[in-house]
Amino acid sequence: GVVYNYNEEGIHRAETGWEQCISIPLVQPDMFGLLQQWDKLLEEFSVGEAWLPHRYEEHDHNCYTYALAFINSVLTAQGKRQMSKSEFTEKFVIPQTKKASKYITLHQKLTASDFYIVPLPDQEKQC
Repeated sequence: GVVYNYNEEGIHRAETGWEQCISIPLVQPDMFGLLQQWDKLLEEFSVGEAWLPHRYEEHDHNCYTYALAFINSVLTAQGKRQMSKSEFTEKFVIPQTKKASKYITLHQKLTASDFYIVPLPDQEKQC
């Protein structure tokens, strides 16, 4: 897909360069209608003046602020309560970061011990 991000140069849309990022699922499977609108909502949100390059500030108005502000705009449109930075971090970011950390640690230990990982025969057919 396309990754939207915000930095000192403004909003960027990239199809490559994010292969090693952590994806945090935000939309529940039963919210298919929202998934179909997601790209349109994100595009509309991203053209706002708040995300112009000169407004970027490394500590207080950055990519994290951009992502959380978008999520909160979707929650508001749904009539739901917005999330604080700490709530979003605790509920979504930390759990995914912990999973990634465990995976990376396991991968490092396996490769350092001369192990390698291959798909099981049934999985090879599915690939």
